[in-house]
Amino acid sequence: MFDSLEPMSTLRSGIDELATEDLAFASDDELEASLVEIERAMGALVAERARRVAEVERRGAFARDGLLSLTMWLVHRLRIAGSCAGRYVRWARALERMPLTRSALAAGDVTPSAAAVLVAAAESRPDEFPGVEETLVEAARSVPVRDLRRLVAYWRQAADAAGAEDEAEWRHGLRRLHVSPTLEGMVRVDGDLDPETGQTLITALRAVIDADVGSTGDLRTYAQRRADALGEICRRYLDSVDRPIVAGERPHLTVTVDLETLEGRTGRRCELDEAGVITPEAARRLACDASVARIVTAGRSEPLDAGRRTPVVSPALRRALVIRDGGCRFPGCGRPPGWCDAHHVVHWADGGRTALSNLVLLCRPHHRAVHRLFGVRMVSGRPEFLRPDGSALEDRGPP
Repeated sequence: MFDSLEPMSTLRSGIDELATEDLAFASDDELEASLVEIERAMGALVAERARRVAEVERRGAFARDGLLSLTMWLVHRLRIAGSCAGRYVRWARALERMPLTRSALAAGDVTPSAAAVLVAAAESRPDEFPGVEETLVEAARSVPVRDLRRLVAYWRQAADAAGAEDEAEWRHGLRRLHVSPTLEGMVRVDGDLDPETGQTLITALRAVIDADVGSTGDLRTYAQRRADALGEICRRYLDSVDRPIVAGERPHLTVTVDLETLEGRTGRRCELDEAGVITPEAARRLACDASVARIVTAGRSEPLDAGRRTPVVSPALRRALVIRDGGCRFPGCGRPPGWCDAHHVVHWADGGRTALSNLVLLCRPHHRAVHRLFGVRMVSGRPEFLRPDGSALEDRGPP
């Protein structure tokens, strides 16, 4: 007679007994030995879970509850995330075809982390894996997971050189990097890099962190050190003299701040281009070591009106244009300033002045479109765009 409740009860009793131990009285050797045994037991439990998941799939028991897949059944019954349930199913299916790996995992000779590397290897080369399973399991018993991953990578290349190259190209195509301000006032960085780019980033971060390792009283976490190192790398690049020139200027950090803010008063404009609003104190700190360029839209200041002398938009005038327009002003666009040109509403050759009142920021495609098809005119200090038939396009840009 099959009775799964009795061994489960014994398992729970054993765990409850472990929880009652007073670890303060355990020696270092005893603590280490118990951790090793717990890890071995975890491997055995993973193997047993996979065996039972495979049996559920073999019976199709999930259909009894009206669920369409084993993964959905696991999510429902075990109250786990879909990604976790999918991993359980993958392991159950893979370990059924990996008898040596399954036995080593159940015996505690191979850790779940090492088994994960072997499962991925079997999935990538299902036809070749059975011939090398014994060798790879033996390696998993004796080498760290990092070395096992390297060993498996070399085996995959040897098993199918052409396939490995195709896989490398596929992996390269998956590269991505997202950088976006959050509602909490932070900037979120998330992505996946190909091995070469990823190693370049790791090496650069480590170089900055290692150079600062001798500092005393540093309470930053390692994650905070990495974040600071990334900022330092970017600042050094922006400070270098060989930066490429974009839209007439070398890229730089820009803080738009009212004079009242620098004087310590709150409630006035104080923001970074993309990252958004910062505190007045942060602006004052940045201004301690910065080139400050005044841009005043009324009154006397740095000349923003170059008159009829030249069609060239000066850096100061471009900064004023960026502050006013924020990006491409063509309705529905909004591409960032670095992608944009300063367009003369009335062409300079036709008598138009190189002045803020006669300029509008346009991305390159819309700049070409305005010269070819669309029209633009300034109405009460705002650009108004016209279709080829003369009718106005609705503009929901900045005021």
